[in-house]
Amino acid sequence: MTSQSQKQPSFLDKVLERSSLQSLNDAQRATNIVFRILRDMMLNKTSDQIEKDLKERTPESEQEVIDLWQDPNVMVAFFSRISPVQKLHIKPGTFMLRLQQEGALPDGVRPEEVTKAVFSATREILSPERNKEIAALLPGEIQQIWEGA
Repeated sequence: MTSQSQKQPSFLDKVLERSSLQSLNDAQRATNIVFRILRDMMLNKTSDQIEKDLKERTPESEQEVIDLWQDPNVMVAFFSRISPVQKLHIKPGTFMLRLQQEGALPDGVRPEEVTKAVFSATREILSPERNKEIAALLPGEIQQIWEGA
């Protein structure tokens, strides 16, 4: 075995490295919320395609991203799937406020920084075509964070 066989970082390790979050628990909670907000901004078929791509493209060391993409709150997941209102138009300020509040971000951790960390780790897995599709769904500053991640 060579030194290159060292353990590859997990998805949540990448989120931690790229943000000022201090624990895997914080990274997991924040990632769940970023993904929930993203899913709220897209049609079910788009969300399903992203999940399919994650299953096909995710390296073994980052498999937890597949579970993170699926909402851990069964009721929220159910109602968002059956809601007649899909592809919500969420403004950048609302996106960040939701992440701050629902993600229970620690004091001093900016939601923009966490969003960029989650986006960056996600973009590495998805195809360029899927990354463009997601960017097209995002408004203003959120789109800029996605494209800069």
